[in-house]
Amino acid sequence: MTVRPSIKSIIVSRHFVKDLKNEKEMNSIIKEVLDCSDLGFTELHKFEENIDGNLVFRAKKERLHIVYCVDKKMRIIFLRAFRNYNEYARFLEDKKEIKKMIVHL
Repeated sequence: MTVRPSIKSIIVSRHFVKDLKNEKEMNSIIKEVLDCSDLGFTELHKFEENIDGNLVFRAKKERLHIVYCVDKKMRIIFLRAFRNYNEYARFLEDKKEIKKMIVHL
């Protein structure tokens, strides 16, 4: 919440779009995360880690794990959405891949 007033833009990665496939669901989730609406979320804005100055967060809605970050340029970047916890955990372990995704957006 302390970072929120400084946000300048929102970016959605191609991976995030592919992970969700349903544009209506994707737009709904993005809107709920941005509005800080915790309806349906068991976790919202859970801080995961700081990767080279980029703050990585998670939101969990039912069995869906949404990974997003606030980068150094103060943009919210929706990185990935996972329905499988093990895939989500493996993704978080690969810090180089996360950093690469953020830099290329």
